[in-house]
Amino acid sequence: MTSVEILVPISLFAMIALIVYIQARKKIHLTLIQHGKDAKLLKTEKDANISLKIGLLMVGISLGILIGNILVAKKYMAEEPAYFSMILICGGVSLILYYFLINREAKKTKTDENKTDEEIF
Repeated sequence: MTSVEILVPISLFAMIALIVYIQARKKIHLTLIQHGKDAKLLKTEKDANISLKIGLLMVGISLGILIGNILVAKKYMAEEPAYFSMILICGGVSLILYYFLINREAKKTKTDENKTDEEIF
């Protein structure tokens, strides 16, 4: 199979999954409106945090591809294990970095809230 023959079924299944997801979200939003609730209940993370997570993941994956390419060019590893392992390692490191950044921000926000509470009383 060529790469084009593989992309067609993958894109078909991705499109079906996206349509199902959008329909489910629409149904949830309509139910919330019907019961007089606000759609903000659905948001568990801030949009900036999601953008940061996706951005870090994409940078990690691209670094993994780059490092895998270097390993293959220098003949340190075979092609498949080099790319696969470096993509997973760098992507995982970027998600761990995201976790630490969000925790640091949450602690900073929590200490700022505690300071304002102490200043009031």
